[in-house]
Amino acid sequence: MADILGIGISALQTAQTGLLTTQNNIANANTPGYHRQMITQTQLLSQLTGAGYVGSGVQANGIQRIYSQFLDKQLLSVGTQNSYLQTYSQQVGQIDNFLADPNAGLSPALQSFFSAVQDVAANPSSVPSRQALLSNANALIGRFTSMQSRFNDIRNGINQQLQSTVSSINSYSKQIAALNDQIALATGVADNGQAPNDLLDQRDQLISQLNQLVKVSTVSGSNGELNVFIGQGQPLVVGNRATELATMQSPEDPDNLVVGYKTSSTATPREIASNLLNGGSLGGLLDFRSQSLDPAQNALGRVAAGLVQTFNAQHALGVDLNGTIGNNFFNAFSGTTAPVVQANALNTSTASISAVYANTANLTSSNYRISFDGTNYSLTDLSTNQVTTGIPPANLSTAVPGLTLTVSGSPAAGDSFLVLPTRYASRDIGVSISNVTEIAAALPVTTGTGTANTGTGVISAGDVTSTSTLPTAAVTMTYNSATQKFDLTSTDPAWNGVSVPTTGTYTSGSTISINGVSFSVTGAPANGDIFTLNPNYGSSFTGDADNRNAMKLGALVSTPTMINNASGAPTASYQDAYSQLVSFIGNQANEMNVKSSAQQTLLDQATQTQQSFSGVNLDEEAANLVRYQYAYQAAAKSIQTAQTVFQTLLSLGG
Repeated sequence: MADILGIGISALQTAQTGLLTTQNNIANANTPGYHRQMITQTQLLSQLTGAGYVGSGVQANGIQRIYSQFLDKQLLSVGTQNSYLQTYSQQVGQIDNFLADPNAGLSPALQSFFSAVQDVAANPSSVPSRQALLSNANALIGRFTSMQSRFNDIRNGINQQLQSTVSSINSYSKQIAALNDQIALATGVADNGQAPNDLLDQRDQLISQLNQLVKVSTVSGSNGELNVFIGQGQPLVVGNRATELATMQSPEDPDNLVVGYKTSSTATPREIASNLLNGGSLGGLLDFRSQSLDPAQNALGRVAAGLVQTFNAQHALGVDLNGTIGNNFFNAFSGTTAPVVQANALNTSTASISAVYANTANLTSSNYRISFDGTNYSLTDLSTNQVTTGIPPANLSTAVPGLTLTVSGSPAAGDSFLVLPTRYASRDIGVSISNVTEIAAALPVTTGTGTANTGTGVISAGDVTSTSTLPTAAVTMTYNSATQKFDLTSTDPAWNGVSVPTTGTYTSGSTISINGVSFSVTGAPANGDIFTLNPNYGSSFTGDADNRNAMKLGALVSTPTMINNASGAPTASYQDAYSQLVSFIGNQANEMNVKSSAQQTLLDQATQTQQSFSGVNLDEEAANLVRYQYAYQAAAKSIQTAQTVFQTLLSLGG
């Protein structure tokens, strides 16, 4: 009877364990991170009897978690990349939206400004036209500064998200370390070697959530512990100890927060290079900042710097309504606001480097790092990571495209400097003039043809490339048919006794240049024909209707003045340069959107594959429930049978 009863009890207990496990699966069908469980059972050893070996029942060896290390790690890999792409796509979409906005973008303001310039060219003496130009100039400046402010908001938002993300990473790492401790304890006290499945699921779920923030890898330790590493192998959790991360101001770029390790409660965190923190939303934020935000903000600043330099240069060649040679139309950059060179906070010397714009057409949209090894400098383009080494101190001044650098003091070996050529240019641009009379629409020279000339020669209106040697008095140019040159006479010594062209002889329509003034004569002048070159500034100014410089200013809207090619020729106008920025960000936004959508599909597939193996199938569990129920009922029936047989035996004995 004992054998029959014992077999029934073992079957009853095993069926009960199966029912409990199945019910637990059903209850946790929608619990994130839950892995389906199943009982493992084996038959008890048979007993030898006269009739042979008779079975002695069954026992539940344990409850197994249905877990595939391969599938779960594959899901982690796909998941962290999905989080990375989603974060990057969301961030770059912000820039794309406001750059391409037909109302908030730069293009409308730029077009309105140059329309106002062209209106002044059409009506150079009109005060309303000049006032409209100043109004549109201030509106253009407002658009630059508002876009710069938007870039700054995005950068500040990145810093805030980094702080929040690092805080979440620290929370997850502490929870994982605590679970490691609990799992090791539970594994150690279990006399049958059973794993604490629920704790393992909790830890795996925390690792999955951590993996959404930063790419993780895991290595199994003793007693069921799991060591967690981030990025390129930086330890985050080792056993029951968690390393705390922190955000801090970058010693190289104070505008940015960076991530570092906390080595003690008082020590400054040790910075982790951004390129080592890949994957997850943290990697997406850092890569977006360096690969999209910085180049975009720099490209906008490059348009501002190019506009200021080239527009001011042309405006300075003109004459305003007061007869004064033109001043800067826009505020000139001083070199203390833009461009900027920042010494690394960890430098051991007090040396500094300053910069001014040389030729803005040579500017790129990159930032640069200058490092000193004690003898020479090296230059790193932070957009392409291209490094130029072995730059002698004497050659450093021209090392950064578009800038002139000046070193003050003596740098120490290991010192570095961050060069920001254009990040702040769109912030610091401004209109320099406030009075409509200061708009230099005229040119400081005029030309004339003698009334007694007998030839067919006609002189052009004249142009200037420099105002440093303008004529101070009228210049008479008499054609000499013997030398085929024009002989100059003037009370201005710099213009007297000179024959032009200075090299070669007169050719109809060819440009003749002298002392920063150029003109051409077409046709066939006769010997002794006279042409005049007259000052048109100061007390000699008579050009309130002169629009020649305004026309040149208006032509800048479509003239290539920016982004030199390899041969040093400008390839883009202001609008072209801005359009390149819009296209760059638009392409990135589209690329990230496509990649993010594709990665989401991969994540869905990986999740489905993992769930098909480890997830709860309610249909299957319903079948198991019936199976264990019948097994339980059958076991109970066998116990009842044992009881009946035992009662029968007792009655026989009576």
